[in-house]
Amino acid sequence: MSLEKNQSFPRRLRNALAGLRHAVAHERSARTHLLATVLVGGALVWFQPGAVWVAVVVIAIGLVWVAELINTAIEVLIDHLHPAQHEQVRIIKDCAAAAVLVASLVALGVALALVVHLFF
Repeated sequence: MSLEKNQSFPRRLRNALAGLRHAVAHERSARTHLLATVLVGGALVWFQPGAVWVAVVVIAIGLVWVAELINTAIEVLIDHLHPAQHEQVRIIKDCAAAAVLVASLVALGVALALVVHLFF
């Protein structure tokens, strides 16, 4: 990955995909999110709930992925800059993890609303 600014779009895309691959390869929660993404995608194809529901679900999934990737970046950066245990480092990591939790709860709420819409 190049650190120079103003890279071409293909280079920036390669760097972004490298970050995604890193998260999936090194973070158990990212692999869990990947499995959930595939399963939910399959459910959307199977049940065909309508365009608005698909959009809401895709936004919810994207929110979880954004939070997970930012959490991973924060953890990697902090572990590199401050490998020792420290109360402030713990708080930063806990807050980043809480963002993933909140995004996941939002996605779960969307999933429950969709299930109610489809089956009740």
